[in-house]
Amino acid sequence: MNALRRAWEHFEEGFIAFLLAAMTLVTFVYVILNNLYTVFYWLGDYFGGNEALLGIGDHILDLAQAMTWSSALTKALFGWLIFFGLAYGVRTAGHIGVDALVKLAPRGVQRFIGVIACLCCLGYAGLIAVGSFDWVRTLFTAGIGAEDLGHYGIAQWHIGMIVPFGYAMVFIRFLEILVRILRDEQTGLGLADEAADALKVNEHEEHKQ
Repeated sequence: MNALRRAWEHFEEGFIAFLLAAMTLVTFVYVILNNLYTVFYWLGDYFGGNEALLGIGDHILDLAQAMTWSSALTKALFGWLIFFGLAYGVRTAGHIGVDALVKLAPRGVQRFIGVIACLCCLGYAGLIAVGSFDWVRTLFTAGIGAEDLGHYGIAQWHIGMIVPFGYAMVFIRFLEILVRILRDEQTGLGLADEAADALKVNEHEEHKQ
């Protein structure tokens, strides 16, 4: 079970890195193509209307115009990054916590508040997961192609299915947190503490000086 868990966590990190890399690569290629053809047009004119250079410029321009799908693909990848990364943020305490007053309370009170907060998060995640699943099922039935990606066989439900999956994973992560709170292994949701992080950075900088 632990091996399976570690494998999934490695997959999470790898898939997030893949989405970031794909977004960056697609955007980079599109920007380069949209600026490179002018260079060859300029060179072609500079060398007295050199047909070879002008032809290269035409070819690059055609490639840039053919990449009408790049913006839609980048948006889809970004959406997948957001909803896939939700659960990863819960696991790694990446979400910002607003619990300064809660931390002033005794440990028992903190645990009680943590349980209530966790139940609220579970309810929200479960509600969104079920609701978005119905939405994706409707898109699947409709069979509508995605904007600028439909002619590549990508439908809207292919992009939208990350929403119920992502919130289902969020539900599982908060369920794990609830179990740890009930076992008295932690008191709250384990969210990020920006103030504490800032103090640590400040102490580290002072130590270096």
